[in-house]
Amino acid sequence: MTHFLQDILRQPQELERVLGYLCGAGRQSLQTAAEAIRKARHVYLTGIGSSWHAAFGAGAIFSGAGQPVYMQDAGELVQFATLPADSVIITISRSGRSVEIVNLLAKARASGATVIGITNSADGALAQEAQISIMVPVLRDHAISVNTYSTLAVGAAALARAAIDSFDGELAARLGDAVSETERRVPGWQEQIAGNDWFAPGKTVHFLARGGSLGSCHEARLLWEEGAKSEATALGTGSFRHGPQEAVVEGSRFAMWIDGQRSREPDLSIARDLRQLGGSAMLIGENVPPEAGDLVFQLPDVPAEWQFMIDILPAQLAAEYLARLSGVDCDSFRICSYIVEDEYGLIGAEVAARKDVE
Repeated sequence: MTHFLQDILRQPQELERVLGYLCGAGRQSLQTAAEAIRKARHVYLTGIGSSWHAAFGAGAIFSGAGQPVYMQDAGELVQFATLPADSVIITISRSGRSVEIVNLLAKARASGATVIGITNSADGALAQEAQISIMVPVLRDHAISVNTYSTLAVGAAALARAAIDSFDGELAARLGDAVSETERRVPGWQEQIAGNDWFAPGKTVHFLARGGSLGSCHEARLLWEEGAKSEATALGTGSFRHGPQEAVVEGSRFAMWIDGQRSREPDLSIARDLRQLGGSAMLIGENVPPEAGDLVFQLPDVPAEWQFMIDILPAQLAAEYLARLSGVDCDSFRICSYIVEDEYGLIGAEVAARKDVE
């Protein structure tokens, strides 16, 4: 069994632990951060890499409640934004040590902005320097971000919910039920994956989603690239209809997330048309007709705005399977450092040192 798969299979337990933490030991930090957001004139939501994808669920919750935030990844925010003094910057980072996060902390200090850090690492710069820190407890993943991704996404979404209304035990219990049912469905999903013709090594996969599931969409693209070492794209489902469909040819591969409430029939019609055009579609959603795709993952009941919490799991399982099918090592990085701590080039110091040994 790969380390990647081991990390995926323990994910439900980690999610349940984090939900308990947010209603228990982490509740005071969550409330303090929520109050700072309510008082701020400008609110930014940011991260880098998979931690940036973890921001999308929270962004959708803010926007759906009529309290939009500025969303830019940390690299763009550092280089191209001027931060007003009366701003709050919700910053998500599993390590808190990525170079863009460290530089953003310095920029925030200079501008007088308040940083809320959501992180997995107490010893990182983000946890140490943020005015308000929300420490999301989780055992570190072996390499690819699995639990460190999903638990940060839940932590950020819980903060969004606390800022616009409340994140309470009743909601956490309902989310916990969805996580438990997801765990029960994982063996069935693995059976669906094994030997399914949707998987084709070397094929570019196009990932499409809306709302909070856009985070899962972009994260799946990253999993394909990091884990299966294969090319992929990620785009909003609506945007895909405005030109990119011209790339569809016989044998094209697509993965789509179907929202629990919005645009279901329009998106199912897109899946039908993709298949009619010769494409093959993997669908992830709740109560999706089994015949709507070539591979359909049925999600358990979950509040629609929280679907992102569990809808990444089928994509993670799929990425791990494709890596094994393709004969590539999903448990190590050929080029990327585990944490990118400098601004220059692609080959980090740890990778260069490893190549010198080789």
